[in-house]
This record gives sequence, C-alpha cells and structure tokens, in this order.
Amino acid sequence: MEQRHLGRTGLRVSRIGLGTLTWGRGTDEHDAADLVKTFWEAGGTLVDTADVYADGEAEYLLGRIVDRLVPREDLVIATKAGSVPDPERRFDGSRGHLLGALDASLHRLGTDHVDLWQVHAFDPLTPLEETLQALDIAVTTGRARYAGVSNFSGWQLAKAATWQLALPAGRTRLASTQMEYSLLQRGVEREVLPAALDLGVGLLPSSPLGRGVLTGKYRHAAFPGPPGSSGASEHLAGFVAPYLDDAGDRVVDALTTAADGLATTPLQVALAWVRDRPGVCAPLVGPRTSEQLAAALSAEALTLPDEICQALDDVSAPVHRYPDQDWSTL
Repeated sequence: MEQRHLGRTGLRVSRIGLGTLTWGRGTDEHDAADLVKTFWEAGGTLVDTADVYADGEAEYLLGRIVDRLVPREDLVIATKAGSVPDPERRFDGSRGHLLGALDASLHRLGTDHVDLWQVHAFDPLTPLEETLQALDIAVTTGRARYAGVSNFSGWQLAKAATWQLALPAGRTRLASTQMEYSLLQRGVEREVLPAALDLGVGLLPSSPLGRGVLTGKYRHAAFPGPPGSSGASEHLAGFVAPYLDDAGDRVVDALTTAADGLATTPLQVALAWVRDRPGVCAPLVGPRTSEQLAAALSAEALTLPDEICQALDDVSAPVHRYPDQDWSTL
C-alpha cells in the first residue's frame, strides 16, 4: 500500500487507515484480530483508536492483538483523549486529565508509546495553551511520537497549529487533524481544510464512506437498514440516520452510476474520491469483518478519472456562500 507523509512531518502512514470504533461492541477479539492481520498483510500501517471506544476495550483489544500477531514496529498506532462520559462536560482538555488518560491508554495498549496522540475535541473551558502543553509533555517524555487534534473547527485548528509553530524549538508541531469527511459530509472544505493545507497539518478523514451509506447497502433497504448493518444496530442506528435522506439518495445514485461505468463498486469509488482529495493523508475505514476490510483495501488500485471526480463534486457540492464567495456577486 502506498505510504504518505502525515502533514509536514517525517511520519509516514498507509494511505488507508484502520479505525476501531466498533471494537469491543460489534467487533469481538477474534474479528478484530482478523482485521489487523488482513490490514497488515496488505501493507497497512495506521490503526486509529480512542480511550472512549467501548470504554477502553478497543485499546485493550488492539494491545492484545499487536502483542500476539503483528510486530509493534510495523504499525503506526494512533489514539485520542479528551472525551469524557459526563453529560455536564463532554470534553476535558485539561493537562491533568489528558496526561492521565494517555498513561491509561498506554497501559491498555501494552506499549510504552503511541505514534500519534490526538486531542479528541476542543474544550472551551480549558485554556488552549494548557491543552497544547499536554501534547508537548507527551512528546518530550517519549510517550507519544507525534501529536494531532480531532474535531477542531477551522479557527480552533488555526489557533492551535499557529501556537505550536510560534516557538518551534519548544513546541510540538501538529501533525494531523481528524475530521469526518466524505461525499455526504464536505463541511471541512469551508475552513478546516484550507487551514490545514496552509499550516501543513494532514487530514485524517473519519467516516469516509458516509457512515456506511456510501456503500449502497441502504439504497433499497427497509428502514433502518439491512440486518447486521450499523443502521440496524442499537448503538449506531442514530449515527447512520442523518444521511438516510433525499440528499444522500442523490449522491448514492450518482455514485452507483459512476461505479457501474467503471466496473467497480460504490464503496471503492467513494473511498478513492476522498483518499485523493487535496490535503488528505489517510481515510480511516471502520469495517466489522475482514471481508468488509478487503473490499475497502481493493480501492488501492483505483484512481478516478477527472470527469468522474467532477460529476461527484457537483452532485455532492455543499452550499458555501459568503464569505467563501466574492461578496459583490451575491
């Protein structure tokens, strides 16, 4: 699998990453092991998790699998911290919480360091410089090799990345930002992606298949989705539902037409589209079985013709007016 630099750093990652959101719930240890082995054998390196996925079970499973099946040095392990199960305060970016969460993650993962450590979300109640200091400490103490953020808006990302660049000798450059990005969710193109491109921060798209909708499996299925799908599951039905609408149907129809013309699948076309967008380093796919993963990895050989990309751009185009357009034309 082709490798790409993560942002403006020396870290190289496979251009498709493996996500672990369902591990510990819909994906058990046996299936998770099959996923990692299939991914590794295909040349995949980037595996992304978080301390809150299944309340830490996803990290625990990954640690057990790496210890038994895959050499630790062959993987780029990324995890996140900052989300908390508190309805009064969903995110905690304080230095104390983040560093404590990192130590707990390392224990579950069974490793002395992660390759990429990410702040899971912006915490408006903690000074940003305190949050960023936790990243600096993690890197300088060797517990993390690189640092990034997740779910930061454009101004939040720009502020954080600029702060870290202000004194290069003492601060850790942000390597990445993880955001949802697909043909069904192009909101990052408004401000996040321009900021990332300007500041040399690599984009890791989550849910690149539109939470599964872009595979086409919901196209003619009865609500909430085919048996065994995320849309029909107790934990993820609400996650999928927002894209099961008329706008989503139009994009899936166009995607299916493109796939038919290329003698491939909607999944492959959707993944190739987002993988090759400017600024993207590695879309993170979240298959539940090795068969689903193999289908995603088969997109490695696909490069979309320009006319197909343009047609998909047009049908999925978000509404961006002021201030993205010249105000005098509005």
